[in-house]
Amino acid sequence: MLWSRLVQPVRCYAQQGRPRSLRINCRVVTHTPKRFNSDPRDTGQMTPDPTDQNDSGESKSQGRGHNSDSDPSFKSTILKMLESAATTAASIAILGAAGYGYHQYYKYLILDKMDNAFNPGDPALEVAGVVSGKHKYNHEEHWVVRNEQPKIDDIVAGRKSGHYYLMIGEKGTGKTSMLLEAMRKINGNSCALFEAHADLEIFRIRLGKALDYEFHEDYIGSLFSIRGPRDTTALLDIERAFNKLEKVALSRRRNGSTPLVLIINSTHLVRDDHDGQDLLEMIQQRAEQWAASGLVTTILNSDDYWVYERLKRYATRMEVIPVTDLPKDKAISALKKYRQQFHNEILPSEILEQVYDKVGGRLSFLNRVAKSEDIPKTCDEICLAEKTWFLNKCWILGKEMDDDVMDQQKYASGAVVLAKALVDLEKEMESNYHPERGHILPEIPLHKAREIMTRADFIQSYDHENLFTIDSRAMVRADSVPMQRAFREICSIENFDKHLDGTVERIGDIESLGRTRELTIKDLWNNGKYRVVVRDNHGRESGTVEFAVAEREDEDQD
Repeated sequence: MLWSRLVQPVRCYAQQGRPRSLRINCRVVTHTPKRFNSDPRDTGQMTPDPTDQNDSGESKSQGRGHNSDSDPSFKSTILKMLESAATTAASIAILGAAGYGYHQYYKYLILDKMDNAFNPGDPALEVAGVVSGKHKYNHEEHWVVRNEQPKIDDIVAGRKSGHYYLMIGEKGTGKTSMLLEAMRKINGNSCALFEAHADLEIFRIRLGKALDYEFHEDYIGSLFSIRGPRDTTALLDIERAFNKLEKVALSRRRNGSTPLVLIINSTHLVRDDHDGQDLLEMIQQRAEQWAASGLVTTILNSDDYWVYERLKRYATRMEVIPVTDLPKDKAISALKKYRQQFHNEILPSEILEQVYDKVGGRLSFLNRVAKSEDIPKTCDEICLAEKTWFLNKCWILGKEMDDDVMDQQKYASGAVVLAKALVDLEKEMESNYHPERGHILPEIPLHKAREIMTRADFIQSYDHENLFTIDSRAMVRADSVPMQRAFREICSIENFDKHLDGTVERIGDIESLGRTRELTIKDLWNNGKYRVVVRDNHGRESGTVEFAVAEREDEDQD
């Protein structure tokens, strides 16, 4: 109605023939109708909302202005705030409960998986092929029983506890085979075996695989904004794995189970540096603690002597198990059994004696000879390979060598001098062959060997390179019977002593040149002189030296 009243005069004004260009100033005022409460009992009539009036009967719109009806009431605002707070609190509570529940479940899952890793059956046995399955395994045909085997069986089966063990011996003597055989007899129950490595990250992964522990790498707590503990070093991860292993061992002991057995194979592969020493120290601390409480029996398997030296410092419950070559009777029996298994052939005693004389009682050599079609040729190849290995690593270059190779020649000359000392000692021995025990290799105490070489740091590298070996009694000898034969052949080369003396003399000359300093004095013409004053530690003058130009002989004659 209001709009029609405004438009009608404008229409009339336009009909009078005047210009249609108009300017109209007007203000439109709108009024919001009052709110009414509907009552279903009424007959269609609306009543005003009582909430729109204040205590004096006036409406709230009149008391607060024309914009007050567009704001929510204070009560409704409080209700909405409480509703939002309750919703947020419930969401946070549900999320926190879910995260905490998952965290507790994950901790239980870790222990359950690690406990399952010590149940019968072990991946190491499956990889080695010594478990019963599709391929039948007859250990009587494949195995040579050593004197140390019953003791290893008792340790791995949990019948011996209270100590941790270090198995030390040359490469190829059968240390790992004995451990696998002992595990096979109990089907890997309560045992875990893994290979060590120089890189701590790889060591961590292999330990986790043996214990079925993921180091929280499968932890999904980040979905609940809970940070996992993986952001750390490999050494701390290994410590966490040992903590979990200790909990599993405690749980098993409460159930009456035998102690767990943790076998670390090839421990010598750990680097002898700061990180490697920290790792061995941590393992030894755990091994000492577990041995005292009877929770876990730790077995360390090493080819190198330096591991024993490192563990000897803090060893209280450590027991050393030396593993050497087989004696003559067992070596011949093993070769005979191997040959019969691989070729169904029974070798005569003369050939068995010849093989033992050349390669000794090293199981790896005997196995290789037993599989060969030409036994004498294979024995010669083994001896030649050992000799070539020594020459490639440690041959000396003689008196004409260049000074740039002095460091390498120091290493090589030390090995050759030690090899010559062993050969000379062998000549002085009454006998180097026993009818029953077989070969008796000459050996020198470790401190004496260092004195012969005039160096103390090379012997560890020689042991690691399988040139010499250091046994648990700290005695140094050739790494094997073929290596001792190689020493004899090298020292019997024509003019060998002269060649060695020339190399040692050249090394001394180069070192002397390195220690010599040349002083050049210039500008001494016209009878010039230099005067050098010598003073003691207290600054007192103790003498003088003068440098002058020497007169020529032709001037003296004139």
